[in-house]
Amino acid sequence: MSVVHRLTVGWLLDHLSFINQCGYEICGSFAHPGGVTHNTSVTSTEDCHSTFGANLSSSDGPTYGPGDAIETEGKPAKMRYVFREEFFDISKPHIAAAPEEQLCQGFPEVRYGFFFVNFLVILQKRKRKCVFNQGELDALEYHSKVRKLIWEGTLHLVQEGLKSGFLHHSTAKLNCRKNNVPQHIVCGLAELCEMAKQFPAVNESDHQAVHVLEDETSHPEQDLLSCVTENSSSYAKIIVLMGQKYLVPPKSRFLLSDISCLQPLLNYKKKYDVIVIDPPWENKSVKRSNRYSHLSLWQIKQIPVPALAAPNCLVVTWVTNRQKHLRFVKDELYPHWSVKMLAEWHWVKVTRAGEFVLPLDSLHKKPYEVLVLGRVQGDVKEALRKSEGVLPIPEHQLIVSIPCSLHSHKPPLAAVLAEFIKPDVECLELFARNLQPGWTSWGNEVLKFQHIDYFTLLQNE
Repeated sequence: MSVVHRLTVGWLLDHLSFINQCGYEICGSFAHPGGVTHNTSVTSTEDCHSTFGANLSSSDGPTYGPGDAIETEGKPAKMRYVFREEFFDISKPHIAAAPEEQLCQGFPEVRYGFFFVNFLVILQKRKRKCVFNQGELDALEYHSKVRKLIWEGTLHLVQEGLKSGFLHHSTAKLNCRKNNVPQHIVCGLAELCEMAKQFPAVNESDHQAVHVLEDETSHPEQDLLSCVTENSSSYAKIIVLMGQKYLVPPKSRFLLSDISCLQPLLNYKKKYDVIVIDPPWENKSVKRSNRYSHLSLWQIKQIPVPALAAPNCLVVTWVTNRQKHLRFVKDELYPHWSVKMLAEWHWVKVTRAGEFVLPLDSLHKKPYEVLVLGRVQGDVKEALRKSEGVLPIPEHQLIVSIPCSLHSHKPPLAAVLAEFIKPDVECLELFARNLQPGWTSWGNEVLKFQHIDYFTLLQNE
């Protein structure tokens, strides 16, 4: 199960296990790169919503690179894809904390005082007249409020993880081919969405609202960009887009487009009980690098959440640690969408040994990110009906996990939110970069982490 431990303070999650339980199994024979793929049928023996099994690793069987030839005495072999384990091999912090700052050292109350002593030393070392700008002061004030909750909660969850063996102080080196794994796979999805604006206009009365994946693996770009693509089968599928292969898990749906082409999602005519949003927030480093697209606060407000949300819909928004963005979500965005804020949670990133990936009191980046939860306000009777048998949203919870080394690969929230929603509800992720069984996903990089090069092919015995 992707939830390794559940305590009153929150959850310890296994992100890698979640991905590998989504049913990426295939039956067929594959040619070498540049060759012809034939006799391909894609199957899955496990449903992602069933009881989760043990974590899959490269030790389960022989491994093959995407496109490797695989034969079993002339018969199609059964294969399964698993996400490359090395992307979750975070064995050391990105920046090491001083011994007295480490999670399992000392007492939280003592460390809390240490933070302010350290803060005063930094103030004295700064030579400029304006020691901190207002944004930095706001961030320090916020950190001082949430620090103890994050420290103590993470400590409890890490201790449980160490007891069970999920986390461990001595980390053996993974037996994997790291040198052969590209960290940045260029698949050009965002650029394709930009190009799609030049496609001839589609007459909606003549065009299907849903494109259902069949057995063929290649699909015209316009089909994938002009309507929701659906894998309604219980099997995984492989699609080829601009010469790149992507794995589509069973029972998943997606729309590949940017914010200017959201109409196909509205044409899909579904109302969602859960909407998770991970906006591309604007900041100075993103502007300077020009590597990632970003949206202004005004553009984020134009996302048609009210048109997509069912009554009493649970809305979860990922927010950076910049206080301007957090205030915007609470004071402007949610009221604009008629969403009542309910809680503020934190995702805390730790290593395999249970250390914070960054010092908790780092002034540059923090080892945590914020989630703001709220519900769409509407019909009171409908809200009461939908809340029967589910727990109320707690004010503060922690999601602790080993992060993926790939940029912006957020942990899955399906198992975490299951306590607070009814089974079999409609779920939507906006600005998604990967797919989940049972969810609809939208974004201009919605297939990014489904690229086949992020996976390893295992041959079943």
